[in-house]
Amino acid sequence: MNSEELKPGYERVFTVTDYYDGPRKGIANYHGLPHLDECIFDEAKDDYSELFRLTPLDTEIVRLAMEDWNIWRRWEMAFHSGKADISSHPALPNETKRHTELKTILDRGLVTDTTKALERLGQFEVCDGSNLPRGVGREL
Repeated sequence: MNSEELKPGYERVFTVTDYYDGPRKGIANYHGLPHLDECIFDEAKDDYSELFRLTPLDTEIVRLAMEDWNIWRRWEMAFHSGKADISSHPALPNETKRHTELKTILDRGLVTDTTKALERLGQFEVCDGSNLPRGVGREL
């Protein structure tokens, strides 16, 4: 399965900006529209739950987030292919300035809005990524 051929009922995951034993924050479609998805931490269990807060996002923030995600993906691919080292994380040297500009905007724009957010169960499945170098995140 690739991201263009999703199973019925599945939605596209655009970004995963926080990952700890599974996706914890990113952008994914919900009912065909992009939302910030943020995993809810269960204080009683002292662990992440399978519930996510979904906040609708405007088109411009999604466009900027995708630009930054592509900067990250180029760095990730270069790093896991041995063409970049960890000191350049999270962007290749020629893209560091743009990443910094985008981060400033996205830190303000990618925030869970509890007045608009829905809570939904989140389950993720890897799309085919067998041609990617070891260590590179797969599409979900």
